[in-house]
Amino acid sequence: MSANDTFILEHVPAELHPIAHKVARGERITAEEGIKLFELGEVAFLGQLADFIRTQRHGDTTYFNKNFHVEPTNLCVFDCKFCAYSRLLREKGDLQAWEMSAEDIIETVKSYDKAEVTEVHIVGGVHPKMGLHYFADLIRSIKAERPDIHVKAFTAVELEYMCRKAKLSYKEGLEVLKAAGQDSLPGGGAEIFHDEIRDQICKDKCSADQWLEIHETAHELGMPSNATMLYGHIEAYKHRIHHMEALRNLQDKTNKFNAFIPLKYRSGNNQMSDVGEVSVIEDIKMYAVARIFMDNFPHIKAYWPMIGRDTAQLLLKFGVNDIDGTIDDTTKIYSMAGAEEQSPKMSTYDIVKLIKSVGKRPVERDSVYNELKDYSDVEFEEAPTVKSYN
Repeated sequence: MSANDTFILEHVPAELHPIAHKVARGERITAEEGIKLFELGEVAFLGQLADFIRTQRHGDTTYFNKNFHVEPTNLCVFDCKFCAYSRLLREKGDLQAWEMSAEDIIETVKSYDKAEVTEVHIVGGVHPKMGLHYFADLIRSIKAERPDIHVKAFTAVELEYMCRKAKLSYKEGLEVLKAAGQDSLPGGGAEIFHDEIRDQICKDKCSADQWLEIHETAHELGMPSNATMLYGHIEAYKHRIHHMEALRNLQDKTNKFNAFIPLKYRSGNNQMSDVGEVSVIEDIKMYAVARIFMDNFPHIKAYWPMIGRDTAQLLLKFGVNDIDGTIDDTTKIYSMAGAEEQSPKMSTYDIVKLIKSVGKRPVERDSVYNELKDYSDVEFEEAPTVKSYN
């Protein structure tokens, strides 16, 4: 199959034609070609390529899950310049600072006893009093309450600190958490891997090499994970491609990443607010290039509480095949930074309607992408007026 038979290349710069031919043949593009896509690719052209790949792999299927978040604290030992969420330990008295007890967390989990959720997502600030064994005990208590729930927990940033404080290797620390019941890792804390940028925005947190090592170790232990990238701040296109190539290389080795999730920098209430935010056009380019470049990642996710539900819906035409889950207003990470979704929650009805309205097939999944229910032919009698996962 040739690109000329598959894509409309009229008015597309000649330098991009070989990339289109590669995509049509299912071949990997290089880092240099990835940068060219960012620099020269118009949205319509990128959309052709990204949607072609999405359709080849997933047809019209769009995944979501039924989940909620637990954020134990936003007190943190690190000082990331882009973060509006965390508070330094000396700011413990700040009205926007919180520190949940283990009892508080278990009560939150219990509040979902009658809800058909399949996943609890646990991330938060890095607190010196909430260490590895504290969280292992917490996971055991969660599993005792909900044995069937998938526990996706702790960014590599949290894990690096936990293991260092416990004087354990990454393997030993992850083995403790796995034995307690942790099932997988989220993808947070990756930010941008390139030292030139990382040193400016989050110098004191775990390094890129440490992030990659922790995820590789988790994969070796049979714990899958996701991967993220924070884009739209002071980075250049070359830094985005450098980041994605490092992830692509690790995926070649382990094949245990489930999804790649570009995360848009939000400028509200942080130390980098003067930088501003990129446009929706730039968002579209980011997701489309990710789908094209990240050829060994099965899923590209638009995390709707961060990007907004309208943009997430739009991105279903630009390579995205997952929009995360119901959330139920249990995360503050992006709402505190000024994201459109100030109270992020959607019922199953909301998500299904969002997906169907752009001609896609809504499928509920579990945390590792086993299909649980196809909502294509499900008709809701009316929009729920109360919290509903049904």
